[in-house]
Amino acid sequence: MSLIIKSLSKSYIDNKVLNDINLHFKQGEISGIVGENGAGKTTIFKCIAGLEDYNGSVIYKGEILKNTVGFLATNPDFISKITGKEYLQLLCNARDIKIKDFDEKNIFDLPLKQYCETYSTGMKKKLALTGVLLQNNEVFILDEPFNGVDIHSNIIIKEILEKLKELNKTIIISSHIFSALNETCDNLHYLKNGTIAKSVNKNEFYLIENEMKNSGIKSRIDNLII
Repeated sequence: MSLIIKSLSKSYIDNKVLNDINLHFKQGEISGIVGENGAGKTTIFKCIAGLEDYNGSVIYKGEILKNTVGFLATNPDFISKITGKEYLQLLCNARDIKIKDFDEKNIFDLPLKQYCETYSTGMKKKLALTGVLLQNNEVFILDEPFNGVDIHSNIIIKEILEKLKELNKTIIISSHIFSALNETCDNLHYLKNGTIAKSVNKNEFYLIENEMKNSGIKSRIDNLII
């Protein structure tokens, strides 16, 4: 089902982080959101996933959104003294999903018997992504899925995204790696100062890249390199 964002705004006390965001995410498409640090990407994701309150509307023409959305955080958190397998079991229990053998679902070859807190940053990201995938969600919100992950795993993640697209899921991702967005996304939205500055389709991604390059980057480099 399509996911529609209407007039979404978010403030923290007197700081307005998002201002009148309007977006339409379609099934069977991978939508990217790009912007500088602090632009509000993670806040949008948390609002859609129901982890933040907001003004405006998030409309999903299907079952209750929170029951079918999978959110991958930039830096996933884990309960202390929980193993990788126990974490996956916990997420499956939350959706009443029965899995007999987690080892055969372990696409990233993670040490599932070890405590999650012993995992590297990349391993934690891959474990959290595996959990989201095992929940059979219809909507996937992936915040920096390629960040901190090795090259081989990045290839696997790109293949996973293509498979989700084939399955007609609704997929929204962010990344600071523009080439990764270019390879995976069908459309791209440029978030700047809490608003959508530009939205383009696949053949126009260069417009956003050029706009980001021209937003004072050259002068900053010139000032740095004396």
